[in-house]
Amino acid sequence: MPNLPKPLVRTRGDCRTLEFTPGDIQSAMRLSRPSALLLAYTRAMMCFALFVPRPRHILMIGLGGGSMARFCHRHFPASRITVLELSADVIALRDQFLLPPDDARFQVIHADAAEWIAGAARAGGACFDVIVADGFDAAGLPPALSSRGFYEDCRRLLASDGVLAANVFSYDPRHDAVLDALDRVFDGRLCRLDKAAGNNRIVFAGAATQKRPMPWLPTRRLEIVNRLCVRLILMRLASRSVFA
Repeated sequence: MPNLPKPLVRTRGDCRTLEFTPGDIQSAMRLSRPSALLLAYTRAMMCFALFVPRPRHILMIGLGGGSMARFCHRHFPASRITVLELSADVIALRDQFLLPPDDARFQVIHADAAEWIAGAARAGGACFDVIVADGFDAAGLPPALSSRGFYEDCRRLLASDGVLAANVFSYDPRHDAVLDALDRVFDGRLCRLDKAAGNNRIVFAGAATQKRPMPWLPTRRLEIVNRLCVRLILMRLASRSVFA
């Protein structure tokens, strides 16, 4: 395992944060409502539910403070959730961030996500309806988690109608290369939220084998459309119509 920065936990009133550099918030949790999503990009990533409203198995790359894991555990009660996290120090903080214990439905695995996914793809034994890719190191998005080979392995692990939700920073020097790799691996079946969460660009890639567009909106860059998408998923989750 590479040397990773030590995570810092800070609690201010009702808010607990995970930071690797003081003041640079990686994850935030409201103690009174732990499953609420405080950071805009996490709300945007949960828009995968517009494509796959009832996922059987969700794979998450990167645990952090567990915001999306807690959200999915509460709002997708019929889903299995597997989380891959490289840092043992981050995993050790799971109780402070009120994550559920490992059981038949929820599991946190200490592993290098690129190696784990490559092994699972070779074995052909795993099948996920949703893969949420949010793994970063101190330098940004690691090449091992953003290469064409990595995305090919992710596609092999997706169900026929599965979706990959990937977080890509707009200022990453490899931003265009990452989008090109996603476009090639998923045959152009991409939908992007470009301005829904600051510098975070959220990309949804569909694994459908037939040549057809994503079953939602075509790729758009209009801010009004992106905001509408986030509001829509939050309203649907609030009304539980997603699970009706």
